[in-house]
Amino acid sequence: MLATIAKQLRSHPALIPLFIFIGGGATMSMLYLARLALRNPAVSWDHKNNPEPWNNLPPDHQYKLFSINTDYSKLKKDRPDF
Repeated sequence: MLATIAKQLRSHPALIPLFIFIGGGATMSMLYLARLALRNPAVSWDHKNNPEPWNNLPPDHQYKLFSINTDYSKLKKDRPDF
C-alpha cells in the first residue's frame, strides 16, 4: 500500500501538499481527543480511588482549552464541599 502511494506521489507531485495537510489534520484531531480523554475533569479513569474528580478541582482551575471572556484567576468558590 505504501509503495502504491509513493508511486502516485512520484508521478503526481501536486498530491504532496494534500497528504501533508490530511496527515496534519488527522494528527491534530488525535492529539485533541487524547487531551480530552486525559485532562478533562468530567472523565474518570479510576472509579475506585477517585469516583468524582470534578469535586476536587479548585475554583480557579482552567479546564477549557481556550477561554475568551473568563479570567479563571479571579473566580471565587461558588459550590459546596462534599
